[in-house]
Amino acid sequence: MDLVNPVIAASGTFGYGIEFEEIVDLEQIGGFVTKGISLEPMAGHAAPRLIQTAAGMLNAIGLQNVGVEEFIQKKLPALARYPGCKVIVNVFGYTVAEYVAVIERLNQAEGMAAYELNVSCPNVHEGGMAFGADPGTLEFLVHRARTASRRPLIVKLSPNVTSIGLMARIAENAGASAVSLTNTFLAMSIDPETRKPRLSNVTGGLSGPAIKPIALRMVYETAKAIDIPVIGMGGIVTPEDAVEFMLAGATAIQVGTASYADPRAAERLARGMQSWCRSHRVEKVSSLTGALELPSS
Repeated sequence: MDLVNPVIAASGTFGYGIEFEEIVDLEQIGGFVTKGISLEPMAGHAAPRLIQTAAGMLNAIGLQNVGVEEFIQKKLPALARYPGCKVIVNVFGYTVAEYVAVIERLNQAEGMAAYELNVSCPNVHEGGMAFGADPGTLEFLVHRARTASRRPLIVKLSPNVTSIGLMARIAENAGASAVSLTNTFLAMSIDPETRKPRLSNVTGGLSGPAIKPIALRMVYETAKAIDIPVIGMGGIVTPEDAVEFMLAGATAIQVGTASYADPRAAERLARGMQSWCRSHRVEKVSSLTGALELPSS
């Protein structure tokens, strides 16, 4: 999958892509990942389901989406106007059979470059993070999804595990084309006045600049553990943030929470990375991947 640049808008922060066409020049970013698409429509959690935190935000949207049929019929066709922007469909299910059913239905549609297997969402009571936290379950799901898929399969890993490198190797060995990380960190917030959780789901996923140092370390560890491409994300706001992730081993990056503060964040980052490379005499942005210079021992 060739990208015009390494900047991808992350799942859950860019709608179905087409909602941003009057705000962002979609041809100026490498691609975007859709909201998680499930077999049937999902309403998501009740409000409140998104709150601001120090240096980030906490969300428990609950994977609200229109379902695979409406996505194919009403959302996907309009994206054909932007052939340079790769459409990556985030796939979610409560069971392995549901994941496979969504992929098989998407296989019949045109206009997608890859699938991103969501095994890491901390905001649902079944599926999601449960698949990404258990080695055996992850291996089985990725293998079944790879067998069903006619397109490259990216596995979105959960940071809520003991060894991110181990889980990445399992995904690779089971047939993943690439991995993306990190998804949000399981977290919560309490209102001391009411003594109640601030989110209706009680817990949610923490994202934004607050998680960047941890996400960066996980990308570094993952890139050392596997041979397939790594897509890095977690608190990326500036071009320098993106460069850090690439130096740590990422082939491409995703920007998510930054789009809430600035809907043009992905396009701004793409232009900013181009300027950074020009000013630092970097001829090919791909040369940054894994180019971290470690201290001599």
